[in-house]
Amino acid sequence: MSTVTATTPALLEGRRALVTGGASGIGAAVAEALAAQGAHVVVVDRDEAGAQKIADLVGGSAVAADLTDPAAIEAMDLDVDILVNNAGIQHVAPVHELDPAKFQQVHDLMLRAPFLLARGALPGMYERGWGRLVHVSSVHGLRASAFKSAYVSAKHGLEGLSKVLAVEGAAHGVTSNTVNPGYVRTPLVEGQIADQARVHGLPEDRVLDEVLLARTPLKRLVEPAEVAGLVTWLCGPHSASVTGTSHVMDGGWTAT
Repeated sequence: MSTVTATTPALLEGRRALVTGGASGIGAAVAEALAAQGAHVVVVDRDEAGAQKIADLVGGSAVAADLTDPAAIEAMDLDVDILVNNAGIQHVAPVHELDPAKFQQVHDLMLRAPFLLARGALPGMYERGWGRLVHVSSVHGLRASAFKSAYVSAKHGLEGLSKVLAVEGAAHGVTSNTVNPGYVRTPLVEGQIADQARVHGLPEDRVLDEVLLARTPLKRLVEPAEVAGLVTWLCGPHSASVTGTSHVMDGGWTAT
C-alpha cells in the first residue's frame, strides 16, 4: 500500500467504502488503494476467509455474501459513501450451447446485484450530499467477443445502469462511472485461458497472444493495481465533475 504522510492529507479520510469481490484480484487491489487514502473498507466476497484476510490487511471489515441472492444484499449495511461494484464471473460457451441458468447467474451477479447495492446505498449518499459509485466493467462493456454472451450482455447492461445512476445522482452530489479494463492478471482471466484453449482447440501457451490479446497492441495483461489506481481517482475530490463516463484501459484494443 502507498504511504500517507502527515503533510499529505488522506483524500478519503472518514469515508466508508464497500468493495464487492474484494477477496482477490482487482477487488483486493481496490480495497488496498482506498484504505491507503484513509477510507474504511468493507470487503464483500463469498470467500469468507479471503475477505477477512484482505479486511485485516487494510484495517477494514469483511462481509461474506453470495451476491446472486437478493436476501443477502438486503441484509447488508449499505450506509456507505463509496460503492465499488467489482464482483464478477465468466462463462465461455457458444450461445446455442449456453445453459440458460448460467446466463441468469452471470446477470444476477454482474447486473442485478449492482442495481440492488446502488439502490440500498443511494438514500444515505443523497442525505449526505456526496457519494461515489464506481463499477468495474470491462472492455466487453463496449465490445463483443464470441462465446461470451452472458458476460458481454451483463457488462453492456452495467454501462447503461451507471449512466442512469449518474443522471439521477447529479443533483445529490453522487457520481457514477465505469472502469473498462482489458484482460487483467486475475484468477478469473487465468481460468479463461483454459476455457479458451478448449473452445478454440489451442494449447494454453498460445491462447494469451493469439486469442485474448489478439486485438490488443500492448501485448501484456493489465495489472490489478493499475485498475485500482483509476478507481481510487474516481472516488476522490478531483473527479467531482466526472460522471456518466466509461474509462477504458485496454492496451489500445478499442483503438484498433
